[in-house]
Amino acid sequence: MIEELDSYALSDFLLFSQDTYFRLFELYNRDIWPVHPAALVLGVALLWLIRRPDERSGRIAAAILVVIWAWVGWAFHLERYATINLAAPYFAVLFGIEALLLIWSGVIRGKIRFAESGSIRAQVGFVIVAFSVLINPLIGLLAGREWSQVSLFGLGPDPTAMATVGALLAARGKSRWLPIAFALAWCIVATLTAIAMGSIEGFGPGMIVVVTIVFAFRQSIAAR
Repeated sequence: MIEELDSYALSDFLLFSQDTYFRLFELYNRDIWPVHPAALVLGVALLWLIRRPDERSGRIAAAILVVIWAWVGWAFHLERYATINLAAPYFAVLFGIEALLLIWSGVIRGKIRFAESGSIRAQVGFVIVAFSVLINPLIGLLAGREWSQVSLFGLGPDPTAMATVGALLAARGKSRWLPIAFALAWCIVATLTAIAMGSIEGFGPGMIVVVTIVFAFRQSIAAR
């Protein structure tokens, strides 16, 4: 049994090709245009909000994240990704749970409050969000894909999850770790999918997982 499992590669568990996956993004981006400028505005707004350490900014940032997690869960996973991946409905559930967690902890309870802009956590979070919103799309272009096939913050699952991790790392309090865990779960799925397809776009989500683990370890040491 173990020998049989060893004979499989990660790509053997993938039900679609790289071309099919990116063609899905092309059709998705075409169908939802002109939502893209609004998503970019939300990304820039998130960058601005995480530099403001007050409860109101935390609530607004959480509300933005709730909207985009709900949107990606429905518009991408359920409506599109499910046509090529049988696991997509379960991914939609994950995104829905994340939206609920953010509503409860960030919007209703106001537990997401960002650290002072000069702190390490604020700087790390800001860099991750900036990378996810502004730099990550360029990785797809470097891989030879067209703009129409690029996954963008607020519209695609990978940059949305990465930016969420960054925003929550820039916040204070233990209540942020559960939504961070759900966002990281998607980053791991995204990394494994990219590896299976032979795509370099797993670099971003994979890097975020490593950075978060290092950050959490550092925080635990500092708390002792």
